[in-house]
Amino acid sequence: MYESELQEITSLEKRVVEDMDNLRINDNKHKLNDLKIRQSDPALYNDFDKLKAVNIEIKKLENIVLPWGELHAKLEDLKVLVELSEESGDKAHKEEVVATLAELVKKTEALELLRFFQGEEDANNTYLTIHSGAGGTEACDWALMLYRMYSRYVEKKGFTFSIMDYQEGDEAGAKSVTLFVEGPYAHGYLKCETGVHRLVRISPFDSNKRRHTSFCSVYATPEVEEDFQVVINMSELRIDTYRSSGAGGQHVNKTDSAVRITHLPTNIVVACQAERSQIQNREKAMRLLKAKLHEKMKADHEAEINAKAAEKKKIEWGSQIRSYVLHPYNLVKDHRTDFETSNTQAVLDGEIDGFIQAFLRQGETLAKEEAAK
Repeated sequence: MYESELQEITSLEKRVVEDMDNLRINDNKHKLNDLKIRQSDPALYNDFDKLKAVNIEIKKLENIVLPWGELHAKLEDLKVLVELSEESGDKAHKEEVVATLAELVKKTEALELLRFFQGEEDANNTYLTIHSGAGGTEACDWALMLYRMYSRYVEKKGFTFSIMDYQEGDEAGAKSVTLFVEGPYAHGYLKCETGVHRLVRISPFDSNKRRHTSFCSVYATPEVEEDFQVVINMSELRIDTYRSSGAGGQHVNKTDSAVRITHLPTNIVVACQAERSQIQNREKAMRLLKAKLHEKMKADHEAEINAKAAEKKKIEWGSQIRSYVLHPYNLVKDHRTDFETSNTQAVLDGEIDGFIQAFLRQGETLAKEEAAK
């Protein structure tokens, strides 16, 4: 009665074991155990910096090791459930077995994406910034739609986010939104969204119901460790304070607690209004500035040692990476990978895993081709 399911379970189990070998899960498990032993050493608590470094490394390894261990354990439990069901002849468990198997296949596919996250900051939290482009109110409304899309995506991934900065549009929507997203490989996933996003639709703000095109830019900046050495000369900063904006009523701060910092040499601007305290907002804004300067240093270094190939230019910051067409037909298409779907509502509700997976897989293919040259 469960012959086909048992074959699928066996095949999936083999696939999981191969993935765990390729990702060196057992090696990482040994490293994790060694670090936990070191963490229990009372002498370590005399050196805060070393203790912090150990705790960070433990957290990173747990994000890699524990999900695979849970997946393997669930496969073992499913095999036991099938054996018990066959012995009892209870057909009621059939649907449960099929549903659980489908869930484990999906979980395996999601965990397999970890092999694409080889970047130094891929495992880090990330700052996601959305800026409205040309188009006035239309573009501001599009920025708000993207904010909604990403907030739902983040929630579905089991991540958490907080609003670092929110600049309202003059009439509707938002001029810019900055989110701080926390979760395993948050930057690895969301860096795929960096670029310009284009919306085509019948404008809800046009009484003549004409079709409009709007643009917004999205950029993901990885959080860097607090001890990362980025030298910031305070004399090169312009720090402005202003009143926080928000939904109105009790949520609007009545004092100039929001902070905007401009790094004059690079013209990088960051802002934070998440906290009621100006001191806390300034601290968070400085952390974001530090992350952006770190990212710029990396980009400048890469530009010096390796000019971007023509094939890669289409995925650089400032390029159009994806189009969301809501009229005269429904289609969301990624121009880097050609991945597309007509289920536009699902995408705007946060179902963007397909686009991210396609981009990550393409990146692996390009890397292999580059290595073969």
